[in-house]
Order: sequence, then structure tokens, then C-alpha cells
Amino acid sequence: MKFNTHRQSGYSSMLADTIVSKNKPVHTISTEFTPQQKFEDKKPTGEIIAYKAWFIQAGLPPFEVKFTDKIKLPPYLSVVEFINLQAVEVSYNVYFKADGLREVK
Repeated sequence: MKFNTHRQSGYSSMLADTIVSKNKPVHTISTEFTPQQKFEDKKPTGEIIAYKAWFIQAGLPPFEVKFTDKIKLPPYLSVVEFINLQAVEVSYNVYFKADGLREVK
């Protein structure tokens, strides 16, 4: 029996919503961002194109989220909410990106 399965290419908020629950708090575990450099011909150019930070949620392993702009990172273990969280699956790995985040008080 053949199933018609169509995997969406590119980032998707639907995929992110199936992985990261909106009903459980997300905590930041990074104290500072890790810059991501642009690569050309498999060599770093020195140009920063994004910033990454680590987060946790009950039931999930720690996960990294990429931001295109350097934003203010809340203190360690702060509860946060992502602005436009999206995910993409590449070779059985899931990568996340967001437009921003805000601390939930």
C-alpha cells in the first residue's frame, strides 16, 4: 500500500507548533547569543548573519533557536514566548528560527 505523503520544504510554523507546546513554559538556558557566520566556499567570511540561543521545555531535549537580529536575551531560566517560531526538518534534524522573543512574567 502506498501513502501519499507530502513534506513541506522550508520553515513552517505548523511544524514548530507540533514540536514545541504552547501549553507548557519554555525557559532560556543561554546567557548570551552565539553568532552564526556566513560561509562562502566552505570558509567563514567573518560576517554575522544570525544569532542562536538555547531553550528547554518539559518533555523535549534542549533546542536551539536562530534569530536574524540580536535581541535582548532574558536572564537564565526565564520563561519566554517566541514571536513567529518556525521549524524545518533536514535529514531527520529539526532547526528552529524566530523573529523575536519576550519574557513572560
